[in-house]
Amino acid sequence: MSDVTTTNRRVDSSANEDLAELARHGADTFGYKAHLRIERRLAQLLRLRVSQINNCTYCLNLHYEAARDAGVPRPVIDTLTAWWETDFHDDAARAALAYTEALTRVADATVADGFGARHDALAEHFSPEEILEIIGIVINMNVWTRLKLAEGATPGFTSRPE
Repeated sequence: MSDVTTTNRRVDSSANEDLAELARHGADTFGYKAHLRIERRLAQLLRLRVSQINNCTYCLNLHYEAARDAGVPRPVIDTLTAWWETDFHDDAARAALAYTEALTRVADATVADGFGARHDALAEHFSPEEILEIIGIVINMNVWTRLKLAEGATPGFTSRPE
């Protein structure tokens, strides 16, 4: 990503020590460089899916690259916005992606209504500790996407590509 720079058009959240600490702690604990129990590729897909749902260009730029670096195949990344229409994901990944979407969109009453079923499906494939990690990943990404949206964090080219 050396050819991309980010500009904050609205605010700089690092000016608030508590907000910066909240973001740092989440990143250290559940971010893409954290050591987790769940498989690295799956964790990265969950982060990317939250970024897509929340339309965070900063996070999309970061997590598309992080997914490639984690070894996620390009067709899996390219079709993530319609993951349920592909055969790229096993039942565990499908349950995790559905749960990620439900937790991210829980304010929507139609999603909230089926939240328990999403949790139950997740519990069929993951241990309680892994579920807590998935929750941490999703919450962390929702914090970061909202923080970067509030900042107006906009990626752009360092120099124009030819």
